[in-house]
Amino acid sequence: MAIRKIVNKSDPVLHCKCKPVEKFDERLHILLDDMKETLAKAQGVGLAAPQVGIRRRAVIIDIGEEESEMIELVNPVILKRSGRQRDVEGCLSCPDEWGYVVRPAKCTVRAQDRNGEFFEMHLEGLACRCACHELDHLEGKLFLELVDEFVELGDEA
Repeated sequence: MAIRKIVNKSDPVLHCKCKPVEKFDERLHILLDDMKETLAKAQGVGLAAPQVGIRRRAVIIDIGEEESEMIELVNPVILKRSGRQRDVEGCLSCPDEWGYVVRPAKCTVRAQDRNGEFFEMHLEGLACRCACHELDHLEGKLFLELVDEFVELGDEA
């Protein structure tokens, strides 16, 4: 595994729609493993493949629900959204920028695992927020486009 460079908001890869993953092979497994290691080192809660310069539909989420287990979503699609939550978001590709974003409170995601097997997950709260944020990356959208109020966070945040 390797730590990959997280690109910043000015990189064109973050503003392009990602292509579906078609090959579920060792190359994908290495990408996912590298993304896990990169996310852990960056101490974030989510990372999308375009954030490490790869235009593929792959996402890693780590909201700390289960020790050392991160959620891998390949070719994810949100099937259902409900409710509403408004909270402060940030992004590893937009350091030191924070703002309030409205997201669904609950969602159902359909995706494939690293071996191509389909599954569905029901997510709520932070997990739902994170999934929506990361799936936006796959569409070439940054959270900055959705902020309704920017905020400054101190060192304690």
